[in-house]
Amino acid sequence: MKVVNTRVWIVWLSVLGASVLVFGCRDVPSQSDAIRVGVTHVPDHFDPRDATDAISSRINRLLYDRLVDLDEHAQPVPALATWEQRTPLQYRFVLRAPRPTFHDGSPLTAWDVKATYESVLDPARLSPHRSTLELIRRIEVSRDDVIDFVLDHPDPLFPHYLVIGILPANLIARGHDFRRKPVGSGPFRLERWIDDTRVRLIRRSDGQRIDIVRVPDPTVRALKLLAGELDIVQNDLPPELVAYLAEDDRLRIMRHHGTNFSYLGFHLQDPVTGQREIRQAIAHAIDREGIIHFVLKDGARLANAVFPPEHWAGHPALNGYPYDPDRARALLTQAGYSPTRPVRITYKTSSDPFRLRLATILQQQLAAVGIDVAIHSHDWGTFYGDIKAGRFQMFSLAWVGVKTPDIFRYAFHSQSVPPHGANRGRLNDARVDALIEQAERAKTLQEKQAVYRTLQAVLLESLPYVPLWYEDHVAIVRREIVGYRLASDGNYDGLRSVRRRGITTRSLDRESTASEERHAIGTMRRQ
Repeated sequence: MKVVNTRVWIVWLSVLGASVLVFGCRDVPSQSDAIRVGVTHVPDHFDPRDATDAISSRINRLLYDRLVDLDEHAQPVPALATWEQRTPLQYRFVLRAPRPTFHDGSPLTAWDVKATYESVLDPARLSPHRSTLELIRRIEVSRDDVIDFVLDHPDPLFPHYLVIGILPANLIARGHDFRRKPVGSGPFRLERWIDDTRVRLIRRSDGQRIDIVRVPDPTVRALKLLAGELDIVQNDLPPELVAYLAEDDRLRIMRHHGTNFSYLGFHLQDPVTGQREIRQAIAHAIDREGIIHFVLKDGARLANAVFPPEHWAGHPALNGYPYDPDRARALLTQAGYSPTRPVRITYKTSSDPFRLRLATILQQQLAAVGIDVAIHSHDWGTFYGDIKAGRFQMFSLAWVGVKTPDIFRYAFHSQSVPPHGANRGRLNDARVDALIEQAERAKTLQEKQAVYRTLQAVLLESLPYVPLWYEDHVAIVRREIVGYRLASDGNYDGLRSVRRRGITTRSLDRESTASEERHAIGTMRRQ
């Protein structure tokens, strides 16, 4: 496959970097005790009942506590509470002691848990998480630290679903604006929303400030990291830029095998992309292995489904669509297209330079089999708004941090068209709906696993998405920043223990730099 020469790109970066450092010094802020994290965009709101994008979900993990968390194997572990299944239809959760306090000083109780989940279930709120939790018949509180969930039907996965941040019941009743003024019980609170480019969090244990800084352009993020204007950058950097930064001894590179699922999505009600032969031709026209090797620098692995094969609900025996341009052309001919009547598709993507580069490569590969692709790129807010509204023929996105199979109802069930879910392509397939519902009714994990594997085989056949790859996580950290950990799902939990070397704070992990370097080496991508 054709690969862009990166030498010119690196020379350009060096020249641009020198320009920024020479002419941009007046804009460099004075040294602050805040640790600054560069991101592509800041959260648009902080209400955990409604958040679906990756940045908002990752920040909300820091602001709110939840009943249950999921470990690296997507299995539930106690967070705020332990639990027992008292009957097939009843789960009892007991809040741990001592119970945490909300940011306003009030104690978290079972009544707050009840109010949070009842508000998610309120049809008037249109929470995207409602469909997963509709199996809850009622929620009972017997004392301040005990909550019972009574279900409509048995579901052994029920504890997996209780990962929504808990809100104060009194503020819910008053209609408090959690989207702009979050009040949780997590390790951080929002100190202030500085503007649409910067959010400041403060760690409750020691007062350490964390600035989440919007820097959409990856090259500018890299330059700000080199100049000391940012301290941490995680993901959303082209591999060549990561390699360039790795040569600077002021920085440390952390890597972790990833599960973020990248895919091409389609509007299935469109007269062109609604044809399965067209989607199959697109799948066969893409040289995924070549892109992973030459463009992603082996920083990803092939994907054939939302979940990787090692996930308990994954399907290790799925056979995807191999790179086969001749097969792609045959499928186009079968669909009635030819060189004199080519397929024409509009492809929407974000304005991130690397995503644009990937889009251009896909455009070239599809053109080679007779598919004429017009790329439309937009800033993240506009792009994501268009996708949620269904204003697209084809787009590329990634599911980030997905651990539970309720994603299938949320993304593929015919009743989950926005705003009721994320079936953005308007898939309406009776087989898919029936399998999702059958899996939800299954009484054991083994039964669920079998149905979910069948479902994933059906989805690969019908192709509402063309699966691409699972990208690795990469974090680049200035060496004076210690204590950061790169999570397997890419969350920002490492901010709980991060600190700037030489700055004394209360109650922080005092581990040695040598220990941290060993951790960084240990999280290099495993083959």
